[in-house]
Amino acid sequence: MRLTMFFLLALLVVSVTATPPTDLRYKDRNQPLGVRIRSLMYQMTLEEKIMQMVQIDKHQANAELMRRYSIGSLISGPGASPNEDHRATPEQWVDMVNEYQRGSLASRLGIPMLYSIDSVHGHNSLYKATLFPHNVGLGCTRDPDLVRRIGAATALETRATGIPFVFAPCIAVCRDPRWGRCYESYGEETSLVRQMTEIIRGLQGVDPANSLPGVPYIGRDKVVGCAKHYVGDGGTTRGIDENNTVADWNEMMRIHMPAYFDSVAKGVSTIMVSYSSWNGVKMHANRTLITNFLKGTLRFRGFVISDWNGVDRMTTPWGAQYPVSLMTAINAGIDMIMAPPNATEFLRLMKSHVENNRIPMSRIDDAVRRVLRVKFVAGLFEQPLTDYNLIPEIANQRHKDLAREAVRKSLVLLKNGNDNNNPLIPLPKKSSRILVAGSHANNIGLQCGGWTIDWQGSSSSNLTSGTTILSAISQTIDPSTQVTYIENPDVETLTRDNNQYSYAVVVVGEPPYAEQYGDNTNLTIPEPGLSTMNNVCSRIRCVVVLISGRPLVIEPYLHHIEALVAAWLPGPEGQGVADVLYGDYGFTGKLSRTWFRRVDQLPMNVGDSHYDPLFAYGFGLTTNPVA
Repeated sequence: MRLTMFFLLALLVVSVTATPPTDLRYKDRNQPLGVRIRSLMYQMTLEEKIMQMVQIDKHQANAELMRRYSIGSLISGPGASPNEDHRATPEQWVDMVNEYQRGSLASRLGIPMLYSIDSVHGHNSLYKATLFPHNVGLGCTRDPDLVRRIGAATALETRATGIPFVFAPCIAVCRDPRWGRCYESYGEETSLVRQMTEIIRGLQGVDPANSLPGVPYIGRDKVVGCAKHYVGDGGTTRGIDENNTVADWNEMMRIHMPAYFDSVAKGVSTIMVSYSSWNGVKMHANRTLITNFLKGTLRFRGFVISDWNGVDRMTTPWGAQYPVSLMTAINAGIDMIMAPPNATEFLRLMKSHVENNRIPMSRIDDAVRRVLRVKFVAGLFEQPLTDYNLIPEIANQRHKDLAREAVRKSLVLLKNGNDNNNPLIPLPKKSSRILVAGSHANNIGLQCGGWTIDWQGSSSSNLTSGTTILSAISQTIDPSTQVTYIENPDVETLTRDNNQYSYAVVVVGEPPYAEQYGDNTNLTIPEPGLSTMNNVCSRIRCVVVLISGRPLVIEPYLHHIEALVAAWLPGPEGQGVADVLYGDYGFTGKLSRTWFRRVDQLPMNVGDSHYDPLFAYGFGLTTNPVA
């Protein structure tokens, strides 16, 4: 009898999952959004609903898996390019995404999947895409219109490769530069980060005047955006990544939450939850802030997604109580789980939680409704597949010019001459001989920093296409000026030849890094850059161009340096650096971060009682273009 009942139940499941849809209103673009969502959800099985709530790594997927389980979303994780080839062409990206999508369209209900990627400073996983300065530099521009245009260019180039969902922008308010993600933040001050949420309208399009607050909007050739990491990720103790943010409610609302007010108001489609904790409670478990405040008070109508393995990392060791962590995260209000260890095990656990009333069906329906809302609004049901038509937009001259503009506007001039009457910048284009030195002068990978082609970036000089600062200088100066490039000149050479140089440009800084691998307690300029800077600048009039994701210790060496430029992580358009060094454009950038004197002052932000900076928040010397 038991075997007979089991057989009948199995037949019932097979018959339900094989039954084609009878109500096709969800496929009709002329139907109201609510009607389309209800039409589809009414016909979905529990299994189909649960699998819309998962985003799996593309390495775990194939077209058959997408068809069989109707998986909601895929992600290209760090370095996950077609065939694991970091030089894969845009056409190969399109073909890869389409192959997965065809599997989804062949599922019972034909629900398209949502393919995602980290496009955090341009389409940074695509070889030869247009790349922009990282956010710490963009904050120094104080130009919301610029970041909106950058968002639009990023959206177009990402969409050209078939990808409609990006994990940007990061709207963290970084309160401690020891944090390895500080360069992903626009700055330390809340009002500045709020201004820069304008990038959402570049990524997703400008929401119509009659749109409802909190409801996602995605325009043609735009992408689904994602504000991250909710919330307080930039305020962790000692700047330790994924650590605990200690703050009362008023401080959280005053510093870390306001940029989410603006993001929701501008129609951001998704919000990613932070790995970090707030007063000891993991954000992935924080129902008060996710369900009650974000979805309730702010009336956010998009979907909330976990971070990579975010559920696993709710416990130490990771994954120690995964079933409990999963139940807690879903009940806290997370709608989509990114990169669970195993998709079929995710399905089994979720079904068990629902069937045993540990997760209410209303919570499942809320999550699925939100996911489908974003997919409908993004136009995936009408245009699930991508052709090659937008590929010519990738790295077009208009976008490269935009990146170059962003570079020159992001640079901050911190010192210019030993006295006000004798500035070194603008540098003369015509001189007898100049020296260019430093590890970062002739290296595209070092200019770009982390999240470039791969998660941690690379120090490879041919990581992607672009113009190094050395090449930009060589192209800008008068042809009669002789340029000597020595990466790390020794003292003997400098002592012998110092009188031969009119001036030196020294380009040094940090290696690439991302997330916890960038956490740093000393914030010194790494060797051999520090020695190169001191050796050159103590013997030759010099400009130091500092390539870094944050302020570094510079005060002990400042007396040797005649001019100092904070170039942050400018990306591959090095010509933007030469534009302002040589006076084709003036310096206009203002610090988005306080430049400390010593690391024992940290954390130190504008307005603090112990505020004693080397260069204050908002500081930046200006120059005029040379006529």
